[in-house]
Parts: sequence; C-alpha cells; structure tokens
Amino acid sequence: MILIAYDGSSDAQAAIHRAGEILKDETATILSVWERFIDVVTRAGAAPPLGQFDYEALDRGYEDEARQRVEEGIRLAERAGLQAQPRLRVREDTVAGTVLAEADEVGATAIVLGTRGLTGLKSLLLGSVSHAVVQRAHVPVLVVPSPATAAERAARRG
Repeated sequence: MILIAYDGSSDAQAAIHRAGEILKDETATILSVWERFIDVVTRAGAAPPLGQFDYEALDRGYEDEARQRVEEGIRLAERAGLQAQPRLRVREDTVAGTVLAEADEVGATAIVLGTRGLTGLKSLLLGSVSHAVVQRAHVPVLVVPSPATAAERAARRG
C-alpha cells in the first residue's frame, strides 16, 4: 500500500503518473488534506470574524473541494495503472504531519508526493512539505517534480 498526497497541482499530478510507472498494479491511497475555515483564518494571523460566517457551511465547502480533488486523483491513479482508494483528512498541525499520520494509519509502505520546487530563500522561509516528509518518514518517500520543473532543471544542467 502506497500513500500519494494529492493537492491537484501539476506536481501532484506528475507524482501520480510517476508512481504508476514505477509501482504499477500497487494499491494506492490518494490523500487530500483540507483545512477548517477557522484554522485558515487564525494561521494567517487574523482574528476570526465573530458571528459573520456560517463556519460549518464554509467547512463543508472546503471538504467538498477536497473530495473533488481526491476523486480527480483517483481517476488519474487508475489511468496510471494503480488500484486507488480515496482518503480525506483535516489538516492537523502541519500538512507534512498530516501526511505522515495518514501513512501510519493506512500502513503505507511508501509515500509519494510532488514538490513545488522551492529553492533558495523561498524554501528557507516557506519550508517544504516534501522536505519535512522526507526528514520525518520511516518508510521510503518518492518526491516527484512537475514536468516543467524537471525540464527547467535539465536545461540548467546543459
């Protein structure tokens, strides 16, 4: 069982495609992590607006978006030759921590995820989910760049 973290980005799409090439016929759990509205607001450093929002309705919207993402991930995984099952999870402390907790919960033997390709100061300031997962995982981790990022890196190498 492999766990593939999927956020809908081109990097995550590339990760599913590559996992299908390398791990064809494996069973994959496609994970989409979503965050509650109140957590989004407080993480941004803002005070949550009191009485102005139906938080439950907003959360249902976020969860619905995550459900649509995971369904897209399932379709991509099946096209890539993987047997796929969906998982939705509310973000815990960090996205990386949530991915790792889910990997433990499903008994994943490997984790696959895309990378945003952050470098330099941006990487230092923003951090990297893929880097944190690699540093903390106790199972193998495959980190896959998007085709555009891979092409850029290949061009720089000459």
